[in-house]
Amino acid sequence: MNQIDARKLADELLKNTQVWIAIIGLLGGIFGGLLVIGGNFLLNWVQHRKEEALDTARTRLLKQLLETADWRELSILRRVIGADRETTTRLLIEMHARGSKKPREDGEELWGLISKHALNAIE
Repeated sequence: MNQIDARKLADELLKNTQVWIAIIGLLGGIFGGLLVIGGNFLLNWVQHRKEEALDTARTRLLKQLLETADWRELSILRRVIGADRETTTRLLIEMHARGSKKPREDGEELWGLISKHALNAIE
């Protein structure tokens, strides 16, 4: 084997090695990207499960409070379930509760179950 043939063989090996390095790098990038996406989905799912469990417990408490009273003040409902106004009202609406049509003098909102207080009933 002469020097020119050895040079050609070395160049071919170098080209083949570079192709394989590029292919492996591309596959590694794709695999790494898929792992990041999968990890984000898993993290989101775990966080969402925690929120759902908390909402379920809060809804149970709200239902007990509203079944044992005619109307309840929103501030009391919020305090008992440990949630802000938006979360509390969202959960109340999801569980088929409604606010009172009549405003109170002190500005406090009252909430009750629709099953106990139909929308056409006068409060």
